[in-house]
Order: sequence, then structure tokens, then C-alpha cells
Amino acid sequence: MTFRQSARVLFVATILGMALTAASAQTKPTTTPTPTLAELLLAKELIELKGATMAFDALVPGVIEYHKNSLLQINPNLSKDLNQIAQQLTKELTPRRAEMQQVLARVYAQHFTEQELKDALAFYKTPLGKKLIAEEPKALEASMKAADDWSKKFAEEVVTKMRAEMRKRGHTMF
Repeated sequence: MTFRQSARVLFVATILGMALTAASAQTKPTTTPTPTLAELLLAKELIELKGATMAFDALVPGVIEYHKNSLLQINPNLSKDLNQIAQQLTKELTPRRAEMQQVLARVYAQHFTEQELKDALAFYKTPLGKKLIAEEPKALEASMKAADDWSKKFAEEVVTKMRAEMRKRGHTMF
């Protein structure tokens, strides 16, 4: 798994963790503590339409790969067995992705009313909504790259300024 793939898996896991945390602190009125079946069905339709679960496709194999690599660091001689087990677990556990869809549907249903979900579905079926679905992942990817590029330049500037200040204070090691 490349660094970028690992970063994506970590990002997705973080987002999921935040979503689950947010779900526990319900923002809907206390008169509706649990989502209705209609809200759950609408939320499921919305996340399917938006392709939200695809963002989590790498989560199951990513978690398996991460733990396989952790175990390989303990004992590299077990690579053959761990690779076989990882393949087996990936086949066995990939269907659990459906659980993620249910979790996401519940999160959406806890944060949006039935009418809001209907309105969101109507929007995402419009030409602009369809374009947003298609282009948002590309814009997000470009945004992440731009933020990464900016942060590298910014870090260089910070280090340069810190070194200059340390030299002014008589520290020559910098």
C-alpha cells in the first residue's frame, strides 16, 4: 500500500470516527431520538446516489494490510502465512462493507429530517447535483494536493525563519 493509499485509509477512518462521534451527539430534536424507517431508507438512497460508501472501499483491505504489515515487523519470516491470511480475510470480510453502508445511513438519518433527505435526493438528481457528485472527489483530491504543496512550502519558510532567528541568538548549529 502506498503512502497516499495509507493516508486515504487513515483519512477515511478519521472521517468515519468523527461521523460516528457526531452521530452519538444527535443534532435532531430530542423528540426524534432514533431515525424512522423512512429516514433510514432515504439516507441509504442518498449515500448510494452520492457514492459515499465507495470512499470506504479501501477501508477493509486497508485495515487488513495495515495489521498484516504490523505483524510482519514483529516477525518477517511469517510473510508467506500472513500474506495468505490477509488474502483470505479480504475475501471473507469485504462483504462487511454493507455494515458500513448501514452505519452511514443511520448517521445521515440522525442528522437530517425526512424532508431534508428528500430535498437532498432531489438536488443530487439535478444536473448540478450530478456534476457535484462527479466532480467533488476530483476537487477534493486537487485540494488535498494543493494543501500538501502549500504546507511543504510553508514548512520550508518556517524552518528558514527559525534557523535565522537561532543564528541571531548565537546558535550556530542551525
